[in-house]
Amino acid sequence: MKFSSKLFYWYQKNKRDLPWRETKDPYKIWISEVILQQTRVNQGLPYYIKFLEKYPSLNELSLAKEKEVLLLWQGLGYYKRAINLLESAKKIAKTNNGVFPNKFNDILKIKGVGDYTASAISSICFNEKEVVVDGNVFRFISRLFGIKRDITLKSTFVFFKKKLKLLIENSDPGDFNQALMEFGALQCLPNKPLCYSCIFKLECKAYLMNDIKSYPQKKNEKI
Repeated sequence: MKFSSKLFYWYQKNKRDLPWRETKDPYKIWISEVILQQTRVNQGLPYYIKFLEKYPSLNELSLAKEKEVLLLWQGLGYYKRAINLLESAKKIAKTNNGVFPNKFNDILKIKGVGDYTASAISSICFNEKEVVVDGNVFRFISRLFGIKRDITLKSTFVFFKKKLKLLIENSDPGDFNQALMEFGALQCLPNKPLCYSCIFKLECKAYLMNDIKSYPQKKNEKI
């Protein structure tokens, strides 16, 4: 069974029931991704629900006052995220008639949006073949394939992006990314990965070499 098929099989059996997985609305995916940038899912979920109840569309957010948005964000921290959301919503409403950008490179231009968030939105909402790479993905993929590269380097990031794009093959890129994120969050954990129940354990280089703790590798760490 190829990598993507195994990953999807695991995902269908183990994925969490989360509201942003029930939509392909780029505005809603954007809100969820920004909230989760510095926040755990359990903490961010009620804020996501409250935020969309108050501002169900980009145009409605664009009409909000900063004080109102910050009040709604209270307790979540990293308030610059909320300010960026509001400023970007106003800009999109003014320059693009309230239509959310539908290309990776254009999404990447939104204030506060990096490669990960742009990849998530463009793949989930617009079926672009862009892949997400973060700490969870570095950990899972480096262990599975025994990749001993310094993940603090830009060249390593580029290497992982290229490798993952090959692994997508003909799969739905949005589903692929969500499955990848979920596997890293629930199965291939940092300190106590659930290797005993892992669908990839018989091909995982780190597991077979009994070398889980060596991955992922970072500069100046003792491996």
